[in-house]
Amino acid sequence: MTSTSESNIPRIGMVAITKHGAAQLAKLAPQLPEASVIVSEKFGSTVEGLPNNVTIYTGALRAQMAGLFEDFDQIVFFISLGAVVRLIAPHLKSKDEDPGVLVIDDAAEFVIPLLSGHIGGANAYAEQLAALLNAKAVLTTASDVGKTIPVDILGRELGWKVEAPKINITRVSADVVNEEPIAFVQECGESNWWTRPTPLPKNIHLFNNLDDVNLEYHKAVLLVTKREIPDTLWRELEERLVVYRPNN
Repeated sequence: MTSTSESNIPRIGMVAITKHGAAQLAKLAPQLPEASVIVSEKFGSTVEGLPNNVTIYTGALRAQMAGLFEDFDQIVFFISLGAVVRLIAPHLKSKDEDPGVLVIDDAAEFVIPLLSGHIGGANAYAEQLAALLNAKAVLTTASDVGKTIPVDILGRELGWKVEAPKINITRVSADVVNEEPIAFVQECGESNWWTRPTPLPKNIHLFNNLDDVNLEYHKAVLLVTKREIPDTLWRELEERLVVYRPNN
C-alpha cells in the first residue's frame, strides 16, 4: 500500500471495513482534512466526496497492515478492538518504533489508544478525537489516569531529550505512579514543564540543586540539567536517575 497523504507530521490514517465504521469515519474525516482515509472496496461509495486523500483497497485488510505501519504515525481503526489486536500483532516492534494505534467503536462513543500511547502520541490524539466526536477517550496508561509525570516523555513538547538507561525509565516510572517520593531537580530549562490542569502530585518534590535532595528519602531523581553526569552519580543512583536535556 502506498500512502496518499502528504509528508505532514503527524501522518494520520483512518481505516474502516464495516458499513457503520465507514459511516462514522465519513462523518469525522471532514474535520481532519489532513488525514488519509482507507476503506475496503465494498464501502468506497461511503467516502466519496471527502476532502481527504482516499485509498480504496481490495482483498483482506491484513495485507495492508505493513504499509499502514510504514506510512502513518497514527492509525485510527473503526474496527472492533479484538480484530485490531490480531491485525497489528505481527507488525509490532517496540514502543520507540511503532505508530500510535487507536480504536473507535461503531457508535463512536469511545476512543481507545491501543498502542504507543505515550511515545507514539496515541493518548493525546485520542483526546483530540474524543473532543471532535463528543466521545470518551479511554486511557489506561497509569501516568495519564493518575494525572502524574510521564517519565518517558516529560518535556517533549518543550524540546527536552531524555537521557537514561531503559531500566531507569521503567523503574522510575513505576515509582512515580506508585506515589513514591520523587525529587524533581531543575537546574535549567523552561519552568512551565507541568502542563496538566491538575496540581502537581504531592509526591513530586521540587529542588533547584541536587545537593539539597535527601537521597535516602527520595526513591528517584528527575534531573533537568546541561552538565555532564559523572559515572559515580549514575552508580550511586543505580536505576533511580533520569536526566532531561533542555534546548536552552
